[in-house]
Amino acid sequence: VSQNARLALMTAAVGFVVSSCAPGVPDAGRLQAIYALPSESLEVLSLGRGQTLGELLYRAIGANEQESLLLAFSQHASPRRIRQGTEITLRYTRENHQLRGVDVVLTPDETIRLSRDLVEWNSELVETPIRVDTLFVGGEIETVLWNAVVGNTALQNLTLEDRNTLIDRLDRVFQWQVDFSRQIRVGDTYRFAFEREVRPNGSMRTGRLLAAELVNDGTPFYAIWFDPNGDGEGSYFDLEGESVRRAFLLRPLAYRRISSLFTNSRYHPILKTWRSHRGVDYAANAGTDVMATSDGVVIHRGLDGAYGNSVEIRHSNGFMTRYAHLRGFRSGIAVGSRVRQGDIIGYVGMTGLATGNHLHYEMLRSGRHMDPLSVDLPAGDPVPSEDRVRWVQDMNVRAAFLERIPGSDPIQLVAASVEQQNEEQKQVQGGGSP
Repeated sequence: VSQNARLALMTAAVGFVVSSCAPGVPDAGRLQAIYALPSESLEVLSLGRGQTLGELLYRAIGANEQESLLLAFSQHASPRRIRQGTEITLRYTRENHQLRGVDVVLTPDETIRLSRDLVEWNSELVETPIRVDTLFVGGEIETVLWNAVVGNTALQNLTLEDRNTLIDRLDRVFQWQVDFSRQIRVGDTYRFAFEREVRPNGSMRTGRLLAAELVNDGTPFYAIWFDPNGDGEGSYFDLEGESVRRAFLLRPLAYRRISSLFTNSRYHPILKTWRSHRGVDYAANAGTDVMATSDGVVIHRGLDGAYGNSVEIRHSNGFMTRYAHLRGFRSGIAVGSRVRQGDIIGYVGMTGLATGNHLHYEMLRSGRHMDPLSVDLPAGDPVPSEDRVRWVQDMNVRAAFLERIPGSDPIQLVAASVEQQNEEQKQVQGGGSP
C-alpha cells in the first residue's frame, strides 16, 4: 500500500448541497453514503503501477474475502478495468476499525460501492449526481478563435481541455458554413450558451452547446439546438428553422494550409508542364484522418496512377468525390462499403505524383468537375412542419440566451410567430387551402 495513503477520521456526517440534479440520479441518502457515513474512518488509496485491486486490498480484507469482493465487483465491471491512479476508498467502523465498505471510482460519473454483510460482499453502481447550469460567453477575435475562447475570462474556471472541447464543438456546429482554418477574420465576433455539469466535489465539465452566433466577415451565422423528442438525437438549426447541416462538409480533414487551388491552368511541379488542377490540395501531416464529406457508397479503393492510393465515393443527386495520395485506408473500407458523412476513410500521405504529404480532393456532379471551395452545397432538412410550434418556442428561449451576454445586441428573430405556426399546422392537419 502506498505510503502516501491518507487517513481521515470522520466524527460527524458529511453533508453536500445538491440542486438541479438530473432525473434518475441517486437520492441524497445514497449520495451521503458514497462520500461518508457517520462514525466512519476513511482511508483513500491510489492504485499503483502494475498493482491489481486484489493486491491493494489484501492487507485490509485478507485472502479469504478477496474472492467474494472481486466477484461482487465484477457484477458491474471487470477488475482488470482498474487502472493506475484509480482512487479507492476504504470505509472502516470508527469503534473497532473493521472494514465495512469499499468505493472504487470507475469514472468521474460512476463509482462501484462495495459493502459487506454478515455473509458476503455486495455491490452497486452509483452514478454521481450532477447540477446542470448554463453559461453565456461572448467576445471578439483579435488573432484566432482558439486564443479568443481559451483566454476568455468567463471560462477561467474550466480546464484547458474543456475550453478546447468548446472550440471543437463550435467548429463542428459551423463546419458547413465557415472553414475555421482559412475564413476566420480579425474582428469577427462570437457568443454562445452552453451547459455546464457540476459534481458534488466541485469538479465540472462542459455539456451541450445550446445556442451560438458567429459573425464572420460581417455575416452572422446561427446554430440553435433543437431536440423535440428529448432523447439527445436532436440537431442544430438557424433562426429560420433551416438545418445548419449541409449534404457535404466544407473540408474533408483538419489541414495546415491549402497548397493548390482548383484552376484550369497550373504548373505541375513533377511533370514540369501547365495543366488543369481539378481539385483542391490540402497540406497536412502524414497520417492525418481523411473523412468522407457526405453519405455515399465507395466505388473505388486502391491505386490509381498519378492519384496514388485513392478513394472514390458516389453520393446522391449525381455527386462523386475523390480523395487521392493517401498513405493508406481505414480498415473495412472497400468497394461497396457504405459511409456516412464524417466517417474516416483513409490517411494523408504522398503516394502517386506528389511532392509532399497532402490530400488532393475532387468533387464532381454528373461527371463534371466542380470547385469544392465555391460550390453551393445542398442544404439539409429543415425543422419538420409538425415540430414548428415547439421549435419556435425553443428557439426564442435559446436565442434569448445570447442576448444575456454583456454588450450583446438584440437578435432579430425571423421565424414565424407561434400564432402563425399554429395556423399553418391547422391547415396541414385539416387539409385547408394555403
